Amino acid sequence: MSVNLENTGSIKGELHTDSKKNEKPERPCLQVDEQGGSDFFKDLILASQTVLETVQQKGRSKCPKCQSSRMFYCYSCFLLVDGVNSDKIPQVKLPLKIDIIKHPNETDGKSTAVHAKLLAQDDVNIYTYPCMPEYKDISNEVAVVFPGPKSIALDDLPKYLSTIAGKKPQPTKSSKNALSHENITCEGPEIKRAKYDHKHQQSLDEENPVKEQNVGEMETHPTPLKRVIFIDSTWNQTNKIITDERLQELLHVELRSQKTHFWRKQKGKPDTYLATIEAIYYFLADYHRLFLKENYNGEYDNLLFFYSFMHKLINKAKDAAGKLN
Repeated sequence: MSVNLENTGSIKGELHTDSKKNEKPERPCLQVDEQGGSDFFKDLILASQTVLETVQQKGRSKCPKCQSSRMFYCYSCFLLVDGVNSDKIPQVKLPLKIDIIKHPNETDGKSTAVHAKLLAQDDVNIYTYPCMPEYKDISNEVAVVFPGPKSIALDDLPKYLSTIAGKKPQPTKSSKNALSHENITCEGPEIKRAKYDHKHQQSLDEENPVKEQNVGEMETHPTPLKRVIFIDSTWNQTNKIITDERLQELLHVELRSQKTHFWRKQKGKPDTYLATIEAIYYFLADYHRLFLKENYNGEYDNLLFFYSFMHKLINKAKDAAGKLN
């Protein structure tokens, strides 16, 4: 579920991953060439990656905050490194808010979660487990994207929400302060201190108020989710997070048909287990179709801006080494 950026300057270091368009609007899908090359992402509508090519040729630079040497961005501070023009990095506006719960043992440099934060700064927050917001008061507006026996398919989500809404009306009171700093809890066995992003948290209430609806409206027009949770961890470490009672009480949704395009196979795991940034992208593309009732025309493709570039670099390295399948 991650990408290591430490050696992209020379492409000699091995990079790791945890891991459309109008022709097939019903099911956005990355196209894969038969040779397994860099055409995985050929149908995406991406901003120019010239800025990344230039930085990659120059090598690593310092993070403006912690002064660590990084390539493209600092995965600890969630900032672009010195010399990267922020105007050249796309920003994606998302239809809902995203919380990423990161395992404390997940290596920062291998995490694809930072891609989401950098490319959708206003709509993404990252927390390190066991710290996470308290979702109890807004549980009907939140879903966890994770495969499991209690998860429903994303395609079934509109029908599920409609059924729930018909049985029990959504509360009309404001969810103001529902996710304030005071409601971020760290109840769990982990000792390592969590870090999370404060900046966006201060404006959650103004940006994302609960919309009042009457019961008749909710029976035919299920209220879209307001917030979606993704887990950032190796698959072998996810159990500690997903079994947390704070998440167990929430609706779980599964992406069942999309396949990962990561370049290092995870032993014993199905190819439907996605990298964090892949899961976010696929969820949003289908959410666009299911809830906004519009054909998907690449609105969230730039979430894969960094990921697709890393894929290209890795395949170049593999090709040069004669290891490209």
